[in-house]
Amino acid sequence: MIDIEIPLEKDRHGWYRFFEIVPGFLSWSMLALPFVLSIINVEFAALFVFVYLLINFTRGVAGATRVVQGYQTMRHHQQLQWRDMVDELDAGEIKPGLKRPKWHYAALARKQIQPLFVSPNDVIHAVIVATYKEAKETLVPTIESVLNSDYDMKKVIFILAYEERGGKQTEVRANELIADYQGKFMAALAVKHPQGMPGELIGKGGNVTYAGRVLQTYLKDHDIDPIKVVVTTLDADNRPDKQYFAALSYAYAAAPDPLHASFQPVALFTNNIWDAPAPMRVLATGNSFFHLVTSLRQHALRNFSAHAQPMAALIETDFWSVRTIVEDGHQFWRSYFRFDGNYRVYPIHLPIGQDAVLTDGYVKTLRAQFTQLRRWTYGASDVAYVVNQGFFKKNKVPRIDLIAKTARLLEGHVTWAVGPLLVLGGGFIPGFFKPDNIYAIQAPVIVGNIQRVATVLVFITLFLALKTLPPKPARYKRHRTLFMIIQWAYLPFTTVFYNSLAAFNSQTRLMFGWYLSKFDATEKTIISESGKRINSDAEQETVRRHRLPRIRRK
Repeated sequence: MIDIEIPLEKDRHGWYRFFEIVPGFLSWSMLALPFVLSIINVEFAALFVFVYLLINFTRGVAGATRVVQGYQTMRHHQQLQWRDMVDELDAGEIKPGLKRPKWHYAALARKQIQPLFVSPNDVIHAVIVATYKEAKETLVPTIESVLNSDYDMKKVIFILAYEERGGKQTEVRANELIADYQGKFMAALAVKHPQGMPGELIGKGGNVTYAGRVLQTYLKDHDIDPIKVVVTTLDADNRPDKQYFAALSYAYAAAPDPLHASFQPVALFTNNIWDAPAPMRVLATGNSFFHLVTSLRQHALRNFSAHAQPMAALIETDFWSVRTIVEDGHQFWRSYFRFDGNYRVYPIHLPIGQDAVLTDGYVKTLRAQFTQLRRWTYGASDVAYVVNQGFFKKNKVPRIDLIAKTARLLEGHVTWAVGPLLVLGGGFIPGFFKPDNIYAIQAPVIVGNIQRVATVLVFITLFLALKTLPPKPARYKRHRTLFMIIQWAYLPFTTVFYNSLAAFNSQTRLMFGWYLSKFDATEKTIISESGKRINSDAEQETVRRHRLPRIRRK
């Protein structure tokens, strides 16, 4: 069995280091290319910018179409009677007089040829909620959202995975919560992840892996077959749709090869969207739309944040990596190589609500947002891992599939860094060097025309942004809705400063070996219905001492 763990930092040499450098090198080269071409031949520079903008415009149109389709699909799946469909899948027939989706009929027909791997009514769900110093006011709504699911909670094992490094208060809170909810699940466990375990980075991966191993022991002690167990990992602020567990049971049972698959719901950053500052709202909405789009592109779908995987498969992969701060996305590649490429991610077209970034203080929130995006863009570190595992170690992964996935991974991270900068400013570069050249003069005009047509996409975005909003809290007046429209003036700023610069920061760190060796947890501030600000443990003392004023938001 091949080793699928990420090499320790001290062991990254040769080709591994080379491919850690590649994403940043390509991104910086792409950014420099219009300048270099403008010096050599301004016509080539203008052509390069035009072609790049045209490609991105085409992607934008396709993305706008997909986000509408993704939203409609999600709304449709929210309205389905998933528990009834689970019973129908188990029985092999549809209740008389009911109309079901075509894929449900197909699943029933497939069952006649290929028996189900496991009965959907026999599926047991394990939910691991990772927490560091989140306040009770953050954790309780997450637990309640699980309990309020349209599903039998006596088939759910709940684990609150907390960090020893979170301190005594974190331990007390975790055990109090488990005591409060103990009788409402099949089992409820508080699992403390010890501090300073050998070979681990400080991060979520070590926490959920330790909890997973405790779960493995629990299943063995209670004679529960891991094949019947599906594990969902949630962050402290994640709130699954009430239909999520029934839909996951259906998807797990109906999948042709569920042990070699994971299941990805749609992450919507809408829990506190009314409370977050305007730049964070724009970024949160953009991230939500990205996940709506990828939910329809199974070939590009990857594990992100809240996701589910069979317990039997997690045992095979030795759970999640403890050596990376991006354990969620990395879990795709970890599983992909463990199962020799026989691995896929199935979409669950139901939302899991997550928080937009909001900490105590406007400037601090801006910084926290950059830190979060830097952590996400650090997924570029997977490029070296994928190349090393796929091309420098013996494996049975299909080469064409591996090449396609590697190219898509690399191109995605390069575009994440370079795309916003070239789209917004690339058309002006040729004119800076040759202001009298006809091609240099026409480049900004062409760019302007493309961007004017692209404003149609902004209106589509605006419409869907309003549609996906949760109800406005009573503490806000009507003009708050107006600010939800005006906020889109921040779009150029948030796209460049956050997405582009965060990606360049991560890739440049990898180039020089300045690794991110610690998961910087996003501090959370909750706004209660009365308007009271509730902060994580790390911030409580600061707030009491300095009596920080409330944020004025636009």
